[in-house]
Amino acid sequence: MRDTRESRLLLVLLIAIAFALITVDIRGGQDSPVDGARQAAATVFGPIENGVSSAVDPVGNAIAAVRDSSTRHDRVAQLEHDNAALKAKLGSDDRNRSRLKQLDKMIKVAGEGQYGIKGAEVIAIGAAQGFSWTVTIDVGAHDGIKRDMTVLNGDGLVGRVTTVGPDTATVLLANDPDFTVGTRMESTDELGFASGQGDRPLRVELLNAKAKIKKGDRLITFGSQADKPFVPGVPVGVVSRVDPSGGDLTRTIYVRPYVSFTKLDIVGVVVAAPKSDPRDTVLPPKPRPTPTPTVTVTVTPSANVPVDGQQQ
Repeated sequence: MRDTRESRLLLVLLIAIAFALITVDIRGGQDSPVDGARQAAATVFGPIENGVSSAVDPVGNAIAAVRDSSTRHDRVAQLEHDNAALKAKLGSDDRNRSRLKQLDKMIKVAGEGQYGIKGAEVIAIGAAQGFSWTVTIDVGAHDGIKRDMTVLNGDGLVGRVTTVGPDTATVLLANDPDFTVGTRMESTDELGFASGQGDRPLRVELLNAKAKIKKGDRLITFGSQADKPFVPGVPVGVVSRVDPSGGDLTRTIYVRPYVSFTKLDIVGVVVAAPKSDPRDTVLPPKPRPTPTPTVTVTVTPSANVPVDGQQQ
């Protein structure tokens, strides 16, 4: 087409029509009057666009490959980071398995004693109240926790709740010097009071100075009036030493607690006491004594020695 006045006027007219159609299309939105024409054009020119795209894709892929090669070091670093995270997760899984075992053991104790418990996690030690042996747990008033509730785990008596916040609570541990709990001996029912001695065995004063106690005997909680602060039947520990009776009104024994107070993690707060005293049912099975092997020596007389022992 030659550059004439008519051709220039036609070009201006086409441009004006194009702008008008664009304006109408934008203002029309989804109800645009040119939507049908646009779909028809897509149907016609779509295969052509795909063909052109296929023709230039190798170039685009080559550019992408070059761009990716510049970030290969970052991807290797990310893989190393992901590997380290996976190892950390495996370690965390091992810890979770240990905690699940603790939880299962505690639930078993609660079931045998018919205790209604609220599970908790120890989140801090040494509360601000100045107690020597305390821990903070992650349940509080919003979870139904109240002062003077018994705290246990899968091994036995942990302590009692002393202060309660909205979402946390402080537990005074059974080995604290300010801690005292009534106890009852397994089978014999001898009563006493156990007191904490820090990292040493519990000190128990038996009410009966003539009580027959031996090393290895076991104690449980006697229980308090209205089950506060202690519910009955919670395992306390095993007698490790018995002081000789000296004619006093009481008798002193020392008890190794079942609970390891330096390894506390998952605990349970008794929010509902048992309907009846579980007595000795919560105690773990007694360890079986290891039999002592006996050796029998048989002497066989030599064939060259006569019966009377004289040499021939």
